[in-house]
Amino acid sequence: MAKRKLAVVAVSGGMDSCVTAAIANIEYKLALIHVSYGQRTETRELKAFNDIASYYNAEKRMVIDLGYLAKIGGSSITDKSIEISKADLDNKEVPSSYVPFRNANILSVCVSWAEVIGADAVFIGAVHEDASGYPDCRPQFYEAFEKMVDLGTKPETKIKIITPIINFSKADIVKNGVEMNAPLHLTWSCYQSEDEACGVCDSCAFRLRGFQQAGVEDPIPYKTKPEYE
Repeated sequence: MAKRKLAVVAVSGGMDSCVTAAIANIEYKLALIHVSYGQRTETRELKAFNDIASYYNAEKRMVIDLGYLAKIGGSSITDKSIEISKADLDNKEVPSSYVPFRNANILSVCVSWAEVIGADAVFIGAVHEDASGYPDCRPQFYEAFEKMVDLGTKPETKIKIITPIINFSKADIVKNGVEMNAPLHLTWSCYQSEDEACGVCDSCAFRLRGFQQAGVEDPIPYKTKPEYE
């Protein structure tokens, strides 16, 4: 039997990255990495990451502090003076929760670690459905980043950037997660609360709508659970 290759998977602790880890786990050994950057729910997200890493018995795990993103600011996720707006799922503008160029920072850390440990791929749970608001969730961004990685690493280093759920709807993500027994009950998606999810921020709204459209009960606690169309 061929030895499984190693992949670095960026795991925020949310639903998307959890399902991404489940997909990566089919063909790769897992090296899971979590980035803390001063986000409001940093403690709860870290717990979710460690729970997911333990669930998959990850080959390696690492937590990186990118606190400079909070110092740079510009996002309601890291700056408490900026209000986290209530969800508007039809919004086409960049929301206040956008952390400027965050995914590029996360990917850079992932690639650095991948090169050191000899991983063949970096997985990230970007979703194109979010791209109307988040420019660093577009497929073109990841295609360009992979080219940059090829140019900026050692000649013998070949690292793929894999975004397996980028064309999934949130309902697709829920359905696939259930089918693969991904530990969705261990995940956390809320932008502003660490005990009960608020149910009304963008992240909660996208998540809840996905579960509702999939006909599956979301297993985490909510302060309020609106019905989203």
